[in-house]
Amino acid sequence: MPKEIIKIDNLKRYFKVGDETVKALRGVSFSIYEGEFVTIMGTSGSGKSTLLNTLGCLDTPTSGQYLLDGISVQGMGKNERARIRNRKIGFIFQNYNLLPKTTALENVELPLLYNSSVSAKERSERAEKCLREVGLGDRLNHKSNQMSGGQQQRVAIARALVNNPVILLADEATGNLDTRTSFSILTLFQKLYKEGKTIIFVTHNPEIAMYSSRNIMLRDGRIVSDEYNSDIKSAEEVFKTLPVDTD
Repeated sequence: MPKEIIKIDNLKRYFKVGDETVKALRGVSFSIYEGEFVTIMGTSGSGKSTLLNTLGCLDTPTSGQYLLDGISVQGMGKNERARIRNRKIGFIFQNYNLLPKTTALENVELPLLYNSSVSAKERSERAEKCLREVGLGDRLNHKSNQMSGGQQQRVAIARALVNNPVILLADEATGNLDTRTSFSILTLFQKLYKEGKTIIFVTHNPEIAMYSSRNIMLRDGRIVSDEYNSDIKSAEEVFKTLPVDTD
């Protein structure tokens, strides 16, 4: 039986906007198990951004339960949540969030700077290993402004992997990329999934669901469907058919 990585039970998140109460999440419940590749989808206003912030320990629910790797999150203070976020979650953002004019190696080392038990030598070795795993062994000392969008996103993925997190949390991770580059990144996500990584990919693009093992659909703060994908499409096969831009 796979290990339960995330357990969400009757999660609610309400916000006060003036005199009005906005009910962003209205009693959401699900579990995610080790080795799943889950897409969470929904249009603007569906609650997916609020759910992303909660899963990423960036926000706390109004009520309900959130267990991450068996640890209850909702009662934690900011410092505790920051600590569990750094150790348990690898974030991958739409805009890469890399430090400018800083090398790929230095960007990937960054999360390890908050872990005093990791030496400078080990930081460098782990960062280089992760960059090689995402196909950037020849770009270790290239700076962010010397790399394409796809290469920058690979650096971001390497940075997310360097702490060996229990879960990878991707926020519209292909949203700023052209079609060919998007499929090269999706191919990398599928490779990580096949290697046993647990991935949550938050997106508004319904096409992404064809390449994941499970899709959770949100609408108006509620789950309207939660379906497993028995026929996962190969992103690599699609990538091979796409023309190379020579302009």
